[in-house]
Amino acid sequence: MSLKVWIDGRLMDKADAKVSVYDHGLLYGDGVFEGIRLYHGKVFEADAHLRRLFDSAKSIRLTIPFAPEQLKSAIQETAKANNFADCYVRLVVTRGVGYLGLNPNKCSSPSVFIITDTIEMYPKEVYEKGMAVITSSYIRNHPGAMSARVKSLNYLNSILAKIEAADAGVPEAIMLNHLGNVAECTADNLFVVKFGKVLTPTITDGILEGVTRQVILDLCRNLAIPCGEHTLQRHDLYIADECFLTGTGAEVVPVTKIDGRQVGSGQPGKITRRLIDAFRTYIRESAK
Repeated sequence: MSLKVWIDGRLMDKADAKVSVYDHGLLYGDGVFEGIRLYHGKVFEADAHLRRLFDSAKSIRLTIPFAPEQLKSAIQETAKANNFADCYVRLVVTRGVGYLGLNPNKCSSPSVFIITDTIEMYPKEVYEKGMAVITSSYIRNHPGAMSARVKSLNYLNSILAKIEAADAGVPEAIMLNHLGNVAECTADNLFVVKFGKVLTPTITDGILEGVTRQVILDLCRNLAIPCGEHTLQRHDLYIADECFLTGTGAEVVPVTKIDGRQVGSGQPGKITRRLIDAFRTYIRESAK
């Protein structure tokens, strides 16, 4: 059976789901998106994802032609049409079809599409043994150019950092901001653990406010694990007792080596493992 894709209110076969070459999302990266998970037939953290989508759109003066509840229903409809109870969801809003030229006022109307499909960010053994990462020479966008808090279709600096990671033989790269402080990875937020305290960069350090990141901070507080948002430097990465990444697709991933340097014992740490278990429990409870 062909996968179905939802475009502007209609379901159609994947082979027929097309975007115009004049769409400004394609021509200029003019648009926003969300990566969302469906667990056991329920949209995970739906309100948080949709709030961030609408905030991103508002920031770039893009009007989404559907209400949040309509989009939530459309996600469910698309997943059901593809017989998915557990899947990854890509919800995209583009500026729409326009002319050759930057002027967004030339675009007729925004376009919205929803893809539901399977995803595996990392193999199972990575979650059990941890993975190696590097720090990239490519930095996060300067906040005066484009806020990292907008989940836009412009991902080229992350893609270049991802290529750099692949060249180094590792699956992921940590990106710094224009001040040289730690921001996040190419598509995931970053946490370190030092002296039993869980730390993650602040929203002013050039990060996207990750939905899974917030869930982990809430779980830390519920489990009485000390945690906080702090500006971090590369030095903090190198002296960390533990390190892990969070993201909608990746979930919670242990990091055991940074720039060739072993993190802690070289194995996923006690707090990291505890949070992985807590996150999986939270998923199950949220789907009830």
